[in-house]
Amino acid sequence: MLHNFGSINLDHVYRVPHLVHPGETLASRAYQVGLGGKGANQSLAMALAGGRVSHWGRLGRQDAWARDRLADAGVEVTHVELVDEPSGHAIIQVDDHGENAIILHPGANVGFSQGHRDALCSVAQAGDWLLAQNECNALPALFMCARELGLNIAFNPAPMTEEAARLPLETCQLLFVNRVEAAGLVGLPESSDAQALLEGLQQRLPDTETVLTLGGAGAWYQSGGTQLYQPSLPVKPVDTTGAGDTFIGYFMAARQEGRTVSDCLELAAQAAALCVQLFGASESIPHRAGVDHALSQYHANRLA
Repeated sequence: MLHNFGSINLDHVYRVPHLVHPGETLASRAYQVGLGGKGANQSLAMALAGGRVSHWGRLGRQDAWARDRLADAGVEVTHVELVDEPSGHAIIQVDDHGENAIILHPGANVGFSQGHRDALCSVAQAGDWLLAQNECNALPALFMCARELGLNIAFNPAPMTEEAARLPLETCQLLFVNRVEAAGLVGLPESSDAQALLEGLQQRLPDTETVLTLGGAGAWYQSGGTQLYQPSLPVKPVDTTGAGDTFIGYFMAARQEGRTVSDCLELAAQAAALCVQLFGASESIPHRAGVDHALSQYHANRLA
């Protein structure tokens, strides 16, 4: 089982011709509210990929529909708590090139207590996976508790902060980072090439497997002296929101199935490629059948 200690947000998404500039007032062309949060997106992606995932989260009582949405997709939601406080939410701009800019209000996502941590640690079993992102509080104690219990920890330090860089990352079995997050962890410019970032991560966390996602430039996996590269698939993105979360959810589902790292990377890349061709965050996460079909077509076209 994978236990996802993760955020649940309401996404307020605005379609704009370009990302708003300082001092500018810009009319949006469309608006919608949907389920979001990196934690919820990753749980949803893993469930739609066929994985077994239990979500640990906090949500404003008035937004119980978001918990129901996760449950309908196959996520175990016993430990999603409804509380009398505002849910976390995000204001997302998406421009005509598919790029996005996000303002995040954490809300209920930062109300976790020691009791929540103790409850998770009492339910999880040695060998289970703990997945976390940097949108919830109480992570340092949670990591140490998980390590003491023999859980495998997968961490996505997003959004990247100084607090995330100070976490006991050496307790992690698997780290998912994009270019910005990798640069922040190793103290290099964001313009650094992939090999420089991978080398820095290897020096800092020699015993941690790393997946470095680079959007249209593909993804790298690194473990010790082993490196694997997964190219991105040739698609025209319309909205990149949720693509990284889709990648992570599908990668973890494939890993849960016992697939090779190469297979995990390929499945995750295909799922992310389908995701960026649709608008929205959770709404754009594909079902496994569609991903498998697209992947088989991709292989058939390569052989033709």
